[in-house]
Amino acid sequence: MPEAIDMSREAPTDVDALLQANLERVFNERDDARRADAVAALYTEAPVMYEPAGPVHGRGDIHRIAGELLQRFGPRFRFAAQGMAAGHHGMATLLWTGGEPGQPPVVQGFDTAEIVDGRIARLWVLIEPPGR
Repeated sequence: MPEAIDMSREAPTDVDALLQANLERVFNERDDARRADAVAALYTEAPVMYEPAGPVHGRGDIHRIAGELLQRFGPRFRFAAQGMAAGHHGMATLLWTGGEPGQPPVVQGFDTAEIVDGRIARLWVLIEPPGR
């Protein structure tokens, strides 16, 4: 009879590294090819991102939305993590702000991700009201 696998010995996903990479390599990346490579590396095959405007399905649309955000906000706009991501049991959250370096943020919120096999399967992008 095969020996049972002890799941407690498997290395847990570094949720901070994953969500920080998503912010930097996907949502701050202006080069389309590098952003596409990052989405392929960081997301499952059929991810869903839930934005305030509605769900975004698939790697291609996540890639497109990230590029459109950067174009809309201008060439100096960047997202910046606020601390480290926290999570366990396949769920993690990272607080962030967005704006031009050295200026007050124009947007802030947090990403909450469902993580499957070390990749983002579902991502909820939650925007906080200004001034909070």
